[in-house]
Amino acid sequence: MTPLGVRREDAGRGSLERMRARLVAGAVLFAVGFGCIALRLVEVSLFRPVSDPAPYGGAAVAAGPQRADIVDRNGALLAATVPSHALYADARRVVDAQGTALRLAAALPDLDPGAAARKLESGRSFVWIRRSLTPRQAHAVNRLGEPGLAFLPAERRIYPASELAAHVVGFAGVDNRGLAGAEAQFDRRLRTDTGSPLALGLDLRFQHVVHEELARAVERFSAKGAAGVVLDADSAEVLAMASLPAFDPNRGGAADAAGRFNMATLGIFEMGSTFKAFTVAMALESGTVTLADGYDASRPLRIAGFTIRDFHAENRWLSIPEILIHSSNIGSARMALAMGADAQREFLGRLGLLAPLPIDLPEAGAPLVPARWRDVNVATIAFGHGVAVSPLHVAAAVAALVNGGVWRAPSVLARRGAPPEGRRVVAPEVSRQMRLLLRAAVTQGSGGEADAEGYRVGGKTGTAEKLTDGRYDGDRLVSSFVAVFPADAPRFVVLAVIDEPKGIPETQDYATGGWTAAPAVGRIVQRLGPMAGVAPQFAPVHPDFLSEPPFDAAPDGGGLRLASF
Repeated sequence: MTPLGVRREDAGRGSLERMRARLVAGAVLFAVGFGCIALRLVEVSLFRPVSDPAPYGGAAVAAGPQRADIVDRNGALLAATVPSHALYADARRVVDAQGTALRLAAALPDLDPGAAARKLESGRSFVWIRRSLTPRQAHAVNRLGEPGLAFLPAERRIYPASELAAHVVGFAGVDNRGLAGAEAQFDRRLRTDTGSPLALGLDLRFQHVVHEELARAVERFSAKGAAGVVLDADSAEVLAMASLPAFDPNRGGAADAAGRFNMATLGIFEMGSTFKAFTVAMALESGTVTLADGYDASRPLRIAGFTIRDFHAENRWLSIPEILIHSSNIGSARMALAMGADAQREFLGRLGLLAPLPIDLPEAGAPLVPARWRDVNVATIAFGHGVAVSPLHVAAAVAALVNGGVWRAPSVLARRGAPPEGRRVVAPEVSRQMRLLLRAAVTQGSGGEADAEGYRVGGKTGTAEKLTDGRYDGDRLVSSFVAVFPADAPRFVVLAVIDEPKGIPETQDYATGGWTAAPAVGRIVQRLGPMAGVAPQFAPVHPDFLSEPPFDAAPDGGGLRLASF
């Protein structure tokens, strides 16, 4: 028999071993647990993106890869992404929802206190208050000391040029997605290729000039709005594009529809007498006429129950140069009728005027064209009524007429190297003739107000009445002027469109293109020339311009003839 004392000693030793084993197992479990927690902390702090929604019940957190910058052709910043703060609330921890909402509204003046109070009373563990705050706003909110409010890291898209280039650059939403302009058109590239900025063709200096001169014209003539374009005549790069009224892309989501509307690309208008340049180019290109020919404009033209008259009638036979110089509706209509509907439709299509422009912006309007192209349509389209296009359509078409005869699709992106191939629309000789004719329309026609001193400007006025309830309204005009300069070897096309200007005493109450848009273009040219390195020249030097102006009176008194041609 085992002694009693021995049995007790063995039992105590077994209990001690079991306790030791339990302690070791507990220590191992604690070590594993703390190890997992440590690894989790390392993962969260170093590897997990801040957009992980798990801690917030699935609520999305603004984060992700930084969006690429947008710059102008010279590297000036147009759009950038900066660190920001996102404000949220744990409504369960908010004691006084109404009071907190009022204090928040004081710190964030554009915050709706009623909407904020409803969120704070929701009882939810996570509600967004504001997705993007400036550092000053975040500081103001933090000083409130409200325990139910907290911040998350976020990003904010800023636009240093503000409304200056808003319609081209566009804006991005709080989720970092492009919603308009280049931000929307190149959204994928901006989100994926974050290492290099997106370079636009815009020159911010040009943009400032165009925006300022359009605003001046709108104010002077009490106009509804305006649009302006500066196009590189060879490459078709958009060097400036402005639309008024404008909007601040830093608050793009709050902008009204009128401000966000890009009149230069979405606005579809009958462009009036600017189309006469296309009619003359069509006739010269076809060989139907030469500059020595002309048409009878001694009396109004009656067609299909309509009567076509000239605004400032010469009441005589007009040469081809005179039809453009005096902006004759009758002469233009007779010229187009001699060509016919098929030829007119084909030529305008060649100039890109009958289809949406392949511009790299999502805001692009489609032209309005006749369902049936009858003789009366041919006649009215010849002087700019019956087909409605965007201002950018006209600028691109005029560039093709004067750059040697090649049409290229306009682009808001910077184009490096040689211009794209494009398509030929007129022969080089016809392009040379059009440069001369457009110069004469300034020196001897209605475009004299655009003749910037020292810069040989060519161009054409345009005035069109708007349709109201199916009838043309003489009190609601779209007035425009399209210019090329230097006219002997064009580098730039400049277009200004004034929407519903009102006549003033200084213009003898006229609100036509020659009185409203032409002066704005003249000032734009005067300011852009030095910026673009175009030296003022007060005597013609190009061989196409051996005389100034390039047209002299014909010896028989029958009109103008081309001199030194």
